[in-house]
Amino acid sequence: MVRTTMQEPAWRALSPVAQALYPWLKLEWRGPHANNNGKIRFSVRQAADALGVSRNTAARGFRELQAKGFLAMTEEACLGVAGAARAPAYELTEIEVPHGSSRGGSKLYREWREGQDFPVKKTRTNNPEGMNGKTKPYHKNDDEQKIHVIKMMTGRLKNYDEQGRFARGHVINMKTSLITIT
Repeated sequence: MVRTTMQEPAWRALSPVAQALYPWLKLEWRGPHANNNGKIRFSVRQAADALGVSRNTAARGFRELQAKGFLAMTEEACLGVAGAARAPAYELTEIEVPHGSSRGGSKLYREWREGQDFPVKKTRTNNPEGMNGKTKPYHKNDDEQKIHVIKMMTGRLKNYDEQGRFARGHVINMKTSLITIT
């Protein structure tokens, strides 16, 4: 770590998790001769394992580093043709990008001011529109409220909300042929 970077107001505004994550990202950089800045791949799961925290905490660290200007996402995560997932690619703004015009990196964190975070590019964890752009199926009850279809998985009923997340705390009443959520 460079002392001048750690003395920046943006660094001091980072949470301890984001400060601990940054050296792990910097370790993924291969050095000036094999410069891979802009193509640094380090997944949220890898970060969670390295830091000993949950995936949500690690993801929050990535978002903070982007908001304060230490990190910029250059490629979104994707599922490759062979089915192998690829983590998003990042640029460390402290380090020069190969074939870049800025000498020594853009150092966006120097432009950060209290209350003026940089835009954060969030990684999508699922396809909320469903497969091939189809929306999740639902039925309407007597009051014309949408009731999402309850999926059957391993013999247990599970209820999913509009974003496709498991909805907890709903009471499920079974009627003749229609399952309703109250």
